[in-house]
Amino acid sequence: MTGAYFWRRVGYALLTLFVIMTLNFVIFRVMPGDPVSLILSPDFTPEVRQLLRERYGLDKPLWTQYLLYLKSMITFDFGRSFTTRQPVLGELLARLPNTLMLLGTSFVINVVVGVVLGIAMATRQGSRLETGVTGVSLFLNAMPSFFIGLLLLLTFGYFWPIFPIRGTMSVPPPTGFWPTVIDRIYHLVLPVTAVSLSGYGSWYLYTRNNVVGALGQDYVLTARAKGLTKREVLYRHAFRSVLPPIVTLIFLSLPGLITGAVITESIFSLYGIGRYLIDATLQQDYPVVQASFFVIALAVLICNLLADLVYGLVDPRIRLR
Repeated sequence: MTGAYFWRRVGYALLTLFVIMTLNFVIFRVMPGDPVSLILSPDFTPEVRQLLRERYGLDKPLWTQYLLYLKSMITFDFGRSFTTRQPVLGELLARLPNTLMLLGTSFVINVVVGVVLGIAMATRQGSRLETGVTGVSLFLNAMPSFFIGLLLLLTFGYFWPIFPIRGTMSVPPPTGFWPTVIDRIYHLVLPVTAVSLSGYGSWYLYTRNNVVGALGQDYVLTARAKGLTKREVLYRHAFRSVLPPIVTLIFLSLPGLITGAVITESIFSLYGIGRYLIDATLQQDYPVVQASFFVIALAVLICNLLADLVYGLVDPRIRLR
């Protein structure tokens, strides 16, 4: 991997980020309505309205607002929420651990279970076990995540009230380290299960289909003819050849740790970024939505850049000049 390739990819990422930031600025300026009207009472005087416009910089020329906006995004100074009057960055960071615990755990379960089952079932084509696992995976992959979440809430939260149906902690919260940890895990069981069931199927099907295709290639047949064991043929040849796209897919799926939380956190009333974003959108809380879009775009670009770089490392057939 050459330095020129690395810096070229970084340059493309920075250019893309600049375009996204510009569009993010333009969209919220062309939307109907005045942001100041969202935080004012109808009884406020015109003088108070003008003071607030000056405070938020809305009285300045458009190009000045654009430069101030670029500076605030780059320095992660997202301002204050119209609704809560709290710094947006602080509220995002306060909710981030809950979102990472939910979707980070689900993501690891999806990848590990999906890839392991995909490899195992690829060697058992036509068997009843492979047919059953593939059928269940296709069924779960076709079901929307919100429907699975609602079924879990109805079954294990209402008919059999085993798990809590909302929140990230009990009210009042328990005291002590281990009681707090157990309580958090207890509240995350249903959300993690919902996300895992809805996401594992795609990983299983992708891995299984790629390994099945690799097992039919000439180099695999040659390896078998040399007398290698089934395990060596499977892992050293077939799976190794499909590893680069799987690694790439892992990095490209990482932004879903944030964006995929919207529906799940709304259903289970979790204190996370996804619910924060959808509440801000419904309340027209522009600073929160603008900051969330920027953070999501930044996460996607970083993951795309990492995917490009890692792909060149795990696939020796690629020559980067």
